[in-house]
Amino acid sequence: MKQLVRRIGQTVALTLPVVLVTTGTLAVTRVPWAPPTSLDQQVVAASSGDGAGIGRAATTTRTSDGLAPQDALRVALMDELRAHNPGSALDLLERAMREQPGLTPYCSSLATELGKAAVRKYQGDVQRARTFARAVCDGSFAAGAAG
Repeated sequence: MKQLVRRIGQTVALTLPVVLVTTGTLAVTRVPWAPPTSLDQQVVAASSGDGAGIGRAATTTRTSDGLAPQDALRVALMDELRAHNPGSALDLLERAMREQPGLTPYCSSLATELGKAAVRKYQGDVQRARTFARAVCDGSFAAGAAG
């Protein structure tokens, strides 16, 4: 009996580290900051229609409309704000920052512009515009809504 327990203990001691390392490695490969795999780019490119996928917008200097990627994002954000609400536009901004890390230098200015546009949308009602504020791009939306 003692030998059986010892054998089970040795088996667990040898296999447990392998299992933990393997599962940890697999978990890390699917985080947003990991470089995209070719499969990720194929899936995104197939779903977008124009072939622009993760990692491609940062390498191109112009979009198909002739706009820089940050300007195209600005247009999309303002359209989203007009069509829905500032919260929806902030969700789009957060998603864009996650999917296109090359645009992160523009995040604060885009969020500030969204804040100002939200105040305009609600005819100067700063309190109503600020209800949509969240910690996207260091709270720049709230700063833009404040003035």
